[in-house]
Amino acid sequence: MEKVFEQSTEALTNLGAEITTREIKQQPDLWQEAFDNYETRQAVITDFLAKVTHQAAGQKVRVVFTGAGSSQYVGDTVTPYLQAHGDRDRFDFESVGSTDIVSDPAEFLKADTPTLLVSFARSGNSPESLKTVSLAEQIITNLHQISITCAPEGKLALNSANTSGTLLLLQPGRSNDKGFAMTGSFTCMLLTALLVFDTSSIESKRAWVGEMASMGKEVIEREQEVQSIVNQDFERIVYLGTGALGRLAREAQLKVLELTAGRFSTMFDTSMGFRHGPKSFVNDKTLVFDFVSNDSYSRRYDIDLLEEVKNDKIAPTIMAIGARQTNNFSGSEFNFGESISALPDAYQALPDIMFAQTLALLASVKVGNRPDTPSPTGTVNRVVKGVTLHDYPDTKEI
Repeated sequence: MEKVFEQSTEALTNLGAEITTREIKQQPDLWQEAFDNYETRQAVITDFLAKVTHQAAGQKVRVVFTGAGSSQYVGDTVTPYLQAHGDRDRFDFESVGSTDIVSDPAEFLKADTPTLLVSFARSGNSPESLKTVSLAEQIITNLHQISITCAPEGKLALNSANTSGTLLLLQPGRSNDKGFAMTGSFTCMLLTALLVFDTSSIESKRAWVGEMASMGKEVIEREQEVQSIVNQDFERIVYLGTGALGRLAREAQLKVLELTAGRFSTMFDTSMGFRHGPKSFVNDKTLVFDFVSNDSYSRRYDIDLLEEVKNDKIAPTIMAIGARQTNNFSGSEFNFGESISALPDAYQALPDIMFAQTLALLASVKVGNRPDTPSPTGTVNRVVKGVTLHDYPDTKEI
């Protein structure tokens, strides 16, 4: 079979895979564009954050990353890294899904806590995203906002451009995925959040983006290796990891679930948590992947779990995904180039998720689904529909 990434536009269109294939493949170029956008606006961003902390009058600012679905998983992935590498003297970081905030605002929005709400949205038209902003404005006294979105014509972007105390950070135009599944939108928004809040130097960030792009291109070049995995007889897929990469596992399993319309059962967990019951999911038709950490300490736990599952001799494929180091899994590996230095895990997440996106694409084609429009019943949509939003009472009435 001809490689999907090398097929003609006509052939991919016939497969219903042209959009998704193109949008996965172009991501390394988009990451460089996202970095260039950040560098251009770095002074504006720095000034905005300074004003936010100044108005907090000595209190720490609560940074709440929010979004729905894959947009939520952006915040989930960056939060562990920023808790260690963000400016903890000024900010506390957490991730809360907009779906949680909308359904229970009192639990997640603190009226008297200085808050910076960071909204992630591909289209900016999700009802939960817009309602979350509205609720935050209704409840929180000292509120600032950053909107990281991919659609300049979306409601979130339009509202943000006209709202004081809000910084709009538009992503590269091609990151506004036209396919069903979020790919470039997910990775570009993730990268931008890291660039904004990571206290590492601009030189380090520039170098990391270059390394990420090399790794991402390597995934495309090594498509046949991913295809050989997909060619196996399997029914279940598990993604695992630690820290930021453990949170990334949720997005990875979602890609398979979305693009195959649920034809394969999926699970995600942390490497350490998997032993505590979830490992019961593994049978003789299960693929187990672990995004191994580049942190030497955390990596030990990833490798230990992989070796344990291998020794159980149940799953036909157990594979480590990531950069090769001195401590490596004795079984199957998808390792990026030997010459590439170890990235911080939150940056490693971007090429790692390209592996998962590629596997999901190839799995979708395998089962005869159409990746660009994978929901045959139409019950799941690119922008969620059917959400009834209810008025929230004034806080004085609660």
